[in-house]
Amino acid sequence: MPRFTAADGASLFFTDEGHGIPLLCLAGLTRNGRDFDYVAPHLPPLRLIRLDYRGRGQSDWTGAETYTIAQESQDVLALLDHLGLESVAILGTSRGGLIGMVLAAVAPDRVRGLILNDVGPVIDPLGLARIQGYIGQRPQARSHAAMAVALQHAMAGFDAPPSRWMEEARKHYVQTDQGLDLTYDPALRNAFLAAMAQPAADLWPLFLAAAKKPLALIRGANSDLLTQATADEMAQRAPDMILAEVPGRGHVPFLDEPESLAAIHRFLGLLI
Repeated sequence: MPRFTAADGASLFFTDEGHGIPLLCLAGLTRNGRDFDYVAPHLPPLRLIRLDYRGRGQSDWTGAETYTIAQESQDVLALLDHLGLESVAILGTSRGGLIGMVLAAVAPDRVRGLILNDVGPVIDPLGLARIQGYIGQRPQARSHAAMAVALQHAMAGFDAPPSRWMEEARKHYVQTDQGLDLTYDPALRNAFLAAMAQPAADLWPLFLAAAKKPLALIRGANSDLLTQATADEMAQRAPDMILAEVPGRGHVPFLDEPESLAAIHRFLGLLI
């Protein structure tokens, strides 16, 4: 089982498959490397690396105070050092995209380029409120089948078949004798609330740092986290950015949609 030890002793899980351009996949706030199962079969030959952040997936739980973008960015750099990689391209979903922007600003030599999956320098309060409503809460559904139905009803901005929601339920919830449980440390809620209590930071300088590299943005047409206005301003400030909007998707696209794949392949073509 591939693991490495962070500077504070935390044991973090990752996967490393294939050969070629290294593409590091960074998941959303509560998610893990399995988020990229949908896109993986559609990628060209490359080196696909996925990281489970601390407190998520198969990585150690280290406490709410460590579940920050700053710490997770340091963990990414530690992973690159562990693998002996000078630089990687990053595919960042939601929080993963924020980490990618941070790294483009503070460690630009380590980032070859960045794909942002439904995230930008302005995060809509509506999306944050929705996340606050569920983060760290054990689901009421007691089976994967029940959770799949609940997800289909809850994710109103999505046009996806029931089979996809069953896949999502199985990826992100664990069946126990008491019902379903989370695949992450519930203390992540405390970290989220602490971050929400802080004044909003200006993230545009981070985005502009990322724009110095090959850059792509994939946006769910019905996203409640990344507004159309923010996406338009991103395109205006970074005119060379590859831009794709995915119909029938909210936050976040699954990345196996034709629009997503076209943007990803075009981005990768810039790195060859």
